Order: sequence, then structure tokens, then C-alpha cells
Amino acid sequence: MWDTGVVPDNLFQPGGRPATKEYATATRPLLAQLAEAGFSPAGITYLALSHAHWDHIGNASAFAGSTWLVRQAERDAILATPSPVRTEPTMFTALKNTKTTMITTDDYDVFGDGTVVIKFTPGHTAGHSVLFLKLAKTGPLVLSGDLYHYPEELKVPRVPVGDVNKEQTLASRVALQDFLKKAGAQLWIQHDLAAVQKLRKAPAYYE
Repeated sequence: MWDTGVVPDNLFQPGGRPATKEYATATRPLLAQLAEAGFSPAGITYLALSHAHWDHIGNASAFAGSTWLVRQAERDAILATPSPVRTEPTMFTALKNTKTTMITTDDYDVFGDGTVVIKFTPGHTAGHSVLFLKLAKTGPLVLSGDLYHYPEELKVPRVPVGDVNKEQTLASRVALQDFLKKAGAQLWIQHDLAAVQKLRKAPAYYE
């Protein structure tokens, strides 16, 4: 499981109406979408989060039974007291005692076959990562986390004011662009609403 939703499921009310948190609105709860695709939190072996900001970890505690794949810097941030800006402890408190694998390499090959690789891209946060997937039919692609928020950032080197290290963000982008070219991979920008609206949604999927 990569990232766990922008709007926590507990904000949804009966009746199927959309739920909103700050600037984000979701039309369906995350766990309901997983169920439609034939999965439940209990069946998820690994959990990985691009970073600790609330809009990527809305339902993280639901996956406390999974093995959490995380870098020390990001774990320290997500569980810090007091909580850093843009984190909300109620979303991930259960992860404090979950089974954890610390990532210590820039590239972490989850299954050892190159099909799922967590790549270190610091800057937005100290332990920020993106996810590389090598899909048999769809081909290689990268999920951006918050390394990019908008496609315009691919052309103009603008960095969010809240990034912990602007220079690291820019260096991470350069390194990722080089990787994308070598791997022939697509980049899916997770905050690109127009692009996301065109993607298949559960129970549909990409192979």
C-alpha cells in the first residue's frame, strides 16, 4: 500500500456523500475502494508512505497490521512530539508499535525483483520518497509523492515554500528525471487533479 488517502474514512457520513478536509474532497472512502478491488487492510503485507504530511496518510492507522517500510528520518518526523507542521497524530498513532523495516539505501527493492522500488527523493521532507512500479502491461511508472505537485513544475523549477530543503528537492528532481529517461517510465503526479481524473478507479486497475 502506497500512501493512504487524503481524506480519512471517518469523515464520511452515511448516504454516500463526498467528504472534505481543508482543500481536499473525496467521493468514496479508501477502505471501500480497496474492498471493491478485493482487498482489505488485513491482506496488505507492506505499507509505505511517500512522506508524513496529512494529505498522504489519511488512513495510515488502518494498516498497522502491515509491515511499515520507512526511512528513519521520516519515521522520526511522523511520530515526533510535538507533531511537525502538516501532520496529524490521529491518522497514524497506531503505526508507533507496528512491525517496521527501516530503509537504509537510496533504492529499496520491495520484492527483490525490480517490480516495486522505493526511491529516496529528499527535500519536500527529510525522508521523502517516490515509488517506481514495473507493470507487465502498463509498463514502468513512478508515483511522485510530493516531489512534484503540478506538471508545470517539470518546466519551471518552483519549489513549495514548505519544503524542508529546496536544494535537495531540486537535486532529487534532476536525479528522478534522469531515471525516468533511462527507465522509459511515466511520471504520475499525485496532486495533478486533471491527470488523476483520467485514471482508472477501483475496482478497475492497471496491469
